[in-house]
Amino acid sequence: MGTPTETMRRRITWGDLDSLGIVFYPRYYEWIDEASHVFFDKIGLNLGRLLRERGIIFALLETGCRYLRPGRYHDEIEIFTGLSELRDKTFTMRHEIRLSESGNLLVEAYEKRICIKVLDEAKFEAQRIPDDIFTVLKGAELNEEDKRP
Repeated sequence: MGTPTETMRRRITWGDLDSLGIVFYPRYYEWIDEASHVFFDKIGLNLGRLLRERGIIFALLETGCRYLRPGRYHDEIEIFTGLSELRDKTFTMRHEIRLSESGNLLVEAYEKRICIKVLDEAKFEAQRIPDDIFTVLKGAELNEEDKRP
């Protein structure tokens, strides 16, 4: 991602590690989810407010990580987040997790999300992204040269 839409920084702590002293893989999923929420807040689409006021959520359809290097105790990392592949009902979030000091890439990740209308506690359905929200997302989408295959 040449020009990420949002960056989140954090330090890897002892509780993030597995028995080998490297980041326990579920932590990456927690961090990319958090980075997505930070991204949505930055573009004015607070997910809690969308649910309360409009009954809309962006549920996960698919997610994945490609691990390139291990993260270790006390490493400072940056999570770069951008939006790509915007469709009528879905979009994909792209994430890169890098060491802050060297810029070395640790993880490439993605989340594919779908717009869901919550009808009541037990019933929900996929829907087209409302026009006003689609416009905001379109404005935050990565440029073609920044999208990853």
